[in-house]
Amino acid sequence: MRRPRHPRPEPEAQPWGQGRLLVLFALALATTIALVGGLVFTVRATIAPTADSPRTPHTAARPDEDEEARRDALAAAAMVPVNPDDAWRGTPAATPGPVMQLPGSTVIGPARVASGFPRTPEGAVGQLAEIEVAVLTEMSVGRAGEIHAAWSMPGAPPVERWPLMSHVRSFLSASRMGSVKDPGTTVSVSPVAAQVKATDGPDWVVACVLSDVRAVIDVEARMGFGYCERMQWDGTHWLIAPGEPPALAPSTWPGTDLAYAAGWRTLAPASR
Repeated sequence: MRRPRHPRPEPEAQPWGQGRLLVLFALALATTIALVGGLVFTVRATIAPTADSPRTPHTAARPDEDEEARRDALAAAAMVPVNPDDAWRGTPAATPGPVMQLPGSTVIGPARVASGFPRTPEGAVGQLAEIEVAVLTEMSVGRAGEIHAAWSMPGAPPVERWPLMSHVRSFLSASRMGSVKDPGTTVSVSPVAAQVKATDGPDWVVACVLSDVRAVIDVEARMGFGYCERMQWDGTHWLIAPGEPPALAPSTWPGTDLAYAAGWRTLAPASR
């Protein structure tokens, strides 16, 4: 007589880091190329809202705290976690979510990155979006280093610990490329939503951008990718500010109820 089998307990879901998401993105792309030539493949990184995971609020600083400690706490505050079970889902929301209007860039700044954004939280978001687009579109270790050097303040995370550099290296490694993406590879990055996680006066912002990232090597892979940075006004530009990188942003499929629950606001066309 056979003994009844007892089901194994399900492992506890753990939040996914953004580096892991990009590795998954590249591996899924490579697998798709090998198995399903010409098929559009979509990688959807979404979140699992729970009773303990409310909409990410915009947090203003408390003036009675030490500035460095205050900003560290604002940056480190957890955002909605990513649940692996939701990585392949993304049903469009029935009701449109909130909208954020971003200003347009006015000049080409250092390291050939679009710039000229105003001294506002939305300006910080706009500058971060341009930095992200420049780095991830080119997928080059050298260009990522050049952009980091041009757009980081003293005390910001060094290039080897910069999240965008980590994403570039993870993508290239998982795709079995060198220090720059192959000539036949195309990566496009389209910011589609954003949020201001926190502010501390007019010159300091934790800005977050959600982008539609697509890579094409005979086939297309696609994912929603959330990214946050501390941004600080230096009198002329918004730069990556000193301190540890902020808590991970939720990478959600844009335009879903889950994305809106995570605090993402759909980007309206840039105003000129």
